[in-house]
Amino acid sequence: MRELGSSQPTAVELEILRILWDLGPSTVRDVHLRLCEGKETNYSTTVKMLAVMLTKGLVKRDDSVRPLVYRAAMTRERAARSFLTDLIEKIYDGSAMALALQALAKGKASREEIEEARRLLDKMEEKQ
Repeated sequence: MRELGSSQPTAVELEILRILWDLGPSTVRDVHLRLCEGKETNYSTTVKMLAVMLTKGLVKRDDSVRPLVYRAAMTRERAARSFLTDLIEKIYDGSAMALALQALAKGKASREEIEEARRLLDKMEEKQ
């Protein structure tokens, strides 16, 4: 469960961030229309979600234009690093290798991904 006051996005907030990463700076209407493609939601809910995300620092708002324009406050890559770091610390006791092994053990890695993992392991071994 998410901690109160956490700056980590909820599932819905993450969905909105994905929309902003895909579309770039967008109005509430743009975000709402994209959200409605996946499920029915009220416009006022979209407005409220963006307001909460603004308070949490997940989005930024351009107040100099009308209608207001929102953009993601972090890149997709930075968000991914943050989630991954959190996951590694909380679930795998700080061991990135344990996470990697767990992911590979699921058997869904392509041949190219396995080869890339092998190259990375070889490179790590050379440094020791």
